[in-house]
Order: sequence, then structure tokens, then C-alpha cells
Amino acid sequence: MSKFNDMVEGYYRFRGNEWLEERERWTELASGQSPKVMVIACSDSRVDPATIFGSRPGEVFVVRNVAALVPPFETGGGRHGVSAALEFAVTVLQVEEVLVLGHGACGGVKAALSGDLKQAEPGHGGFVAAWIDLLDDAREKVIHEHGQGPEGQTALEQEGVKVSLSNLMTFPFVQERVEAGKLRLHGAVFAIADGKLRVLQEDGHFEPA
Repeated sequence: MSKFNDMVEGYYRFRGNEWLEERERWTELASGQSPKVMVIACSDSRVDPATIFGSRPGEVFVVRNVAALVPPFETGGGRHGVSAALEFAVTVLQVEEVLVLGHGACGGVKAALSGDLKQAEPGHGGFVAAWIDLLDDAREKVIHEHGQGPEGQTALEQEGVKVSLSNLMTFPFVQERVEAGKLRLHGAVFAIADGKLRVLQEDGHFEPA
């Protein structure tokens, strides 16, 4: 049996259990959504935000990509998937909080730290390289202070969250709402190894939740 067939079997279980138990909730959601929080997370299969936070359907608006990165505000060139999701969440759904969720053992961060994909062609890591170059400046700082070992990996995972938070503030509609007290930004890193969530504090350090 294929993995997709396994997923369909999982759907049958969901349809016969959770969906029925939450039938009223799903009826409400059929007419629209009104999440209060947006989570920008990594595509990594081990860090599903709904699982980590125990969220119910309709509670969290999620966009996932390699290394949970947010690009700076720009209008030219390329496709702007993260920017589009951010725009929709903030201006249409009017979420009240945005969380950038990094994680331990992140492959995208590892690739950024090593620099191994710098000259890669599309289809051989080139697309990843073009995306994670958002971490280039942070990478230089981390290597200087922590090297390229495990300590550097952890440091760059944390710095990546800070980069994304900084880039969020380059979006005029985000900055406007933050300064008006209508939107709050948060950063955190989930460690797969110990299951702990570390939250970014005002002093720039990450502390266990």
C-alpha cells in the first residue's frame, strides 16, 4: 500500500471520529474563518504547528516554507507566496498576532550555515540556495561568533527567526498595525530533540516557554 493510501485511511478515521465529534465546529468553519494568530513555520514534517500547539481547526492561519523565512517587502520579480499569505492574514483576516516559528535540526538552516548549495543549479539545490540566502548576513555573524558546528546551527536557527521578524516590519501594512498596537509579533524555536519551545524575549534571548 502506498503512503498516499495510508493517508486516505487516516482520512477515513478522521471522517468517522474527529470530524463527527467536531461537527458543529466544521459547520461554522464552512462559512468562513477568523483565526487570531498567524504562524510562519518550516515545511519540515516534524514541526507541524497544529500538533505542537494543540490547535483546533480554524484557530491558526499557517504558512510553511524552507526554514520558516519571511522575505523583505518587495514588489518586483518572482512569486511572493509568503508575502501573499501575510497580506491576506493581516489585512483580510485581521489576525492579532504573528508568530515566526523556527526549529532545531533545520535542514534549511544547516544548508545556509555550510554554504554547500551556493553554486547549485535549480533541481540540484539551486532553488533552496536562492531562498536561504536570506540568512547570508546572519550566517556571517554566527560563524564569526560560534563557528559552523552544533552551536552555530542552534545560533543560526535563532538568528533566522530574528531575520524574519525584522523583515516582517518592512511590510507597510505590518508596521502600521504594530505601531498602532493592533498587531503583535512573536518569535520562537521548537527543539525537536527535547520537545521544548523557546520564546524570543525583548532582550533578544530565547527562554523556555
